[in-house]
Amino acid sequence: MSAPDAFLLELFREEMAAHTAALTEGLLTLERGADATTEPLMRAAHSIKGAARVVDLLPAERIAHHMEDVFVALEERRLTLDAAAIDTLLQAVDWLLGLSLVDGGELPDWLDHHADAAEAWAGRIAALLDPPGIPAPPPDPDPPQAAANVPPETEAPPAAAPIEPTPPAQPPSDGTAPDRAVKVTADTLSQLLGYAAEALLEAQRLEPLVRAGQNLKKLSQRLAGALDSDPASAKHLLRELDNALDRQDAALREISSRGIHLAEQLHRTVLSSRMRPFADGVQGFPRLVRDLARQLGKQARLDLAGLATRVDRDVLDKLDAPLNHLLRNALDHGLESPEEREAQGKPAEGRIVLEARHRAGRLVVSVRDDGRGVDLGQLRARIVERGLVTQDMAARLSPAELYDFLFLPGLSTRDSVTEISGRGVGLDVVQTMVHGFGGSLKVGSEPGQGTRFELVLPATRSVSRVLRVDIAGEAFALPLARIDQALRLSSQQLYCLGGYYFFPGAGENIALVSARALLALDEAPLPEGELSLVLIGDGEQRYALEVDALRGECELVARPLDPRLGKVPNLGAAAVDEQGVPVLILDVDDLLRSAERLAGQAQRPRRHGTRTQPRRTRRVLVVDDSLTVRELERKLLENRGYEVEVAVDGMEGWNALGLADYDLVVSDVDMPRMNGIDLVRKIKSHPRFAALPVVIVSYKDRPEDRLRGMEAGADYYLTKGSFHDSGLIDAVHDLIGAADAP
Repeated sequence: MSAPDAFLLELFREEMAAHTAALTEGLLTLERGADATTEPLMRAAHSIKGAARVVDLLPAERIAHHMEDVFVALEERRLTLDAAAIDTLLQAVDWLLGLSLVDGGELPDWLDHHADAAEAWAGRIAALLDPPGIPAPPPDPDPPQAAANVPPETEAPPAAAPIEPTPPAQPPSDGTAPDRAVKVTADTLSQLLGYAAEALLEAQRLEPLVRAGQNLKKLSQRLAGALDSDPASAKHLLRELDNALDRQDAALREISSRGIHLAEQLHRTVLSSRMRPFADGVQGFPRLVRDLARQLGKQARLDLAGLATRVDRDVLDKLDAPLNHLLRNALDHGLESPEEREAQGKPAEGRIVLEARHRAGRLVVSVRDDGRGVDLGQLRARIVERGLVTQDMAARLSPAELYDFLFLPGLSTRDSVTEISGRGVGLDVVQTMVHGFGGSLKVGSEPGQGTRFELVLPATRSVSRVLRVDIAGEAFALPLARIDQALRLSSQQLYCLGGYYFFPGAGENIALVSARALLALDEAPLPEGELSLVLIGDGEQRYALEVDALRGECELVARPLDPRLGKVPNLGAAAVDEQGVPVLILDVDDLLRSAERLAGQAQRPRRHGTRTQPRRTRRVLVVDDSLTVRELERKLLENRGYEVEVAVDGMEGWNALGLADYDLVVSDVDMPRMNGIDLVRKIKSHPRFAALPVVIVSYKDRPEDRLRGMEAGADYYLTKGSFHDSGLIDAVHDLIGAADAP
């Protein structure tokens, strides 16, 4: 055969993606024994057959034809499908989908090379109608790439085995990147064309106003001349000018209003074209769960929720690998065997739920199972056994801190790690992806009830919806997705305790912090009347941010600050509002850290030395996101006389370096916002801090982890298991001497 037409082949690929997804979903539904019609299966197979005929792919046409015959017999109750038959059909679907992915120019040779395998697939499907017929096909020497993994014990060709993918298009020689193809629905395209046409008409309406403005200028010149010679004529001209200005103003207001409305509609439509339903990114997961469950000898089903939730296409693309890892961990480590589940009074079939939804302007994706849950006692024992922490320290770790250990590569609560997954194997990929998108990752578990992973991500990376506020006479904004509530409150509802102001809200006492104090702006006395407050944070870390005024919600196009400024404390981005006024967008995570540090200063006075006199007490900055580890390191150092400041992640640590002088930094590696490796690189690459010693203290003790830390510029790399001895103190003393050294 000759190479098919490129345009038709691209249409064929799109059809195959949709129809093979329908076949997979339908076959899995049949296997679960759920009430389902075979009509969608027949229609999908029939459509594939017709599409393959158009592009002259006869092997695909024959396979689809036999599939259609099987589904017709199933509909007429002349046939039933057992698990082996469904395996055969699913693997054939994989083979068809993989065939559609072969580059058009390579298709003729590829089909010649795989002719026997194609015939064998067609024969095996036909044999489902006559079981004693054709034997299983021989292994395909180079099977096409499939959409899901197939258990190795099946007789069929390993449909999930990879083929060499078609090399991506090389960028043009001029260095520009190739265009990305983006699918846009016909309705969206029609709307965009309509808005573009309206925008053109609105632009054309401006030309008469420009000419009218020129006429007004001439009229003004005539008026100026009449004022010198003829007052009566001047009054007439003045009335004429006034009327003309009224007409001009009304026309401009109308155009401005229509232009703003049109621009908003155009922007929303373009933005929506970037959004895809969550279903587009998770079609292959039910098959993945089914195949891996069979391979592990377990019974499991995957329930998908929130399939219509709109997700930015960039975020959706990046979710594939993290969700794959989470599902594998849920299957291998979360769900029990059918025998274990029945002994515990659970259904033999385990349940995994993958859900997406929007919450407070953020995308929340969760994976939860109803399995055994995380055994915290076993996890404590394992991290002590690995030498990551001492026995005493492990006993003080909270559940949230213990869950952090799950993200260490190679850590498992089981005695053996399977090829499917291992707690910590792959979970670091999840954590890296989430932090890279500016999101957060939460883990929760109940013994015997199951485990839940929750990924909180931005819904889109384009426009920020914010709350405008005034602070010290300047315009600021807070991302709407990061605040809990904005309210006005009488100062009489506050009470003072230990130098702090609190107010009772939602059954808890919420501390009041001044935005002026956090931003180091001119302080003002607490107003005696009404206060404007913004609630930020969650859990135990919750504050009421006092601002001068609340100005309402709006949408801003956030732009990063000039990199030459470095990381400015408490500021995340900048924007310009509709009036052309510059607006600084606050970094809520920074604000929370600053508020916590401000609280720590009030509770534990710090000994600040002046920069005009030499300090005799060495100052150390400890950077770690674990409260237990931070306090342990602080006490170790303070007991030896060092003055210690703390920061709860790499970003706050970097901010702290710009606000005070330190003799040494002690940093963790795995932290949100900025990890320890990036912090070390920033320190060593900055002229002011290049000579500042840095000690990395991490749970990771693999040689490659140590090498990564030392290559970044760390002066020491210690493991947290060394706290039982003087390892940390020896390193600090070696680098900066005793606490009171001159």
